[in-house]
Amino acid sequence: MTAKIINGKEISEKILNEIKIKVENLDIKPTLAVISVGNNSASEIYVRNKENRAKEVGFNSIVKKLPEETSKDELLSTIEKLNQNPDINGILLQLPLPKHLNEKDFLDKISPIKDVDGFNTYNAGKLFKGETPYAIPCTPKGILKIFEEEKIELEGKTITVIGRSNIVGKPLSALLTMKNATVILAHSKTKNLKELSKISDIVIAAVGKSGFLKEDMIKEGAIVIDVGINRDNDGKITGDVDFDTIVKKASFITPVPKGVGPLTIAMLISNTYELYKIQKGLE
Repeated sequence: MTAKIINGKEISEKILNEIKIKVENLDIKPTLAVISVGNNSASEIYVRNKENRAKEVGFNSIVKKLPEETSKDELLSTIEKLNQNPDINGILLQLPLPKHLNEKDFLDKISPIKDVDGFNTYNAGKLFKGETPYAIPCTPKGILKIFEEEKIELEGKTITVIGRSNIVGKPLSALLTMKNATVILAHSKTKNLKELSKISDIVIAAVGKSGFLKEDMIKEGAIVIDVGINRDNDGKITGDVDFDTIVKKASFITPVPKGVGPLTIAMLISNTYELYKIQKGLE
């Protein structure tokens, strides 16, 4: 068996083109504001990609670049000004922050109706109650979009999610449960991880360790989703999955790059558009 390699870039382009067509007919365009603090080179690349994608679909894009030494009060003030600005539809705080700033002090200060990442406690609480939040975290939403596009049925499936972050693992587990899957949320303290992943129909790796998921950790024909983005010593981007061996055993697999990553940005744009419609009374 050789797995079907899921082209996340292709799916994301389809989504973005659909949004672009809808935006063309709007008199007032949606506006995404990104706050970037400090001089993290990886963050700067991500911010630039998000800005470019927003502009490509016809959005207005604002980047608030703050210096490394920005204080807690200064960042809170920046967030509040964007909250109060009726022209801003989505607010994203680029993570990680400099070490003297704790993200927990700021994510809940973003208005839930402008919280494009879905990290605010209000939106997270809605999701875990099985209700509809203003926004769903972008990477989990993108993974669900992959299943939808590939017509992969989730009901009744056993799914192991490796990684319990608030950004991917926890919200993804909630979403999959709502789809009537049986979810195993595994992490660094999980015992017998190999046995758990090997009985699973779908394995989703989001641990941030290059090549962590090995061929002997999945069953024949499993669906494998690789959320990891790592950089090896040669500068090559790698995922959390040992792709070259697992591709011969799985039925579906996402590559890195051009897998989950493009869907994450596409869902950011989608969330901005959805928040815009809610704020304008179009939803």
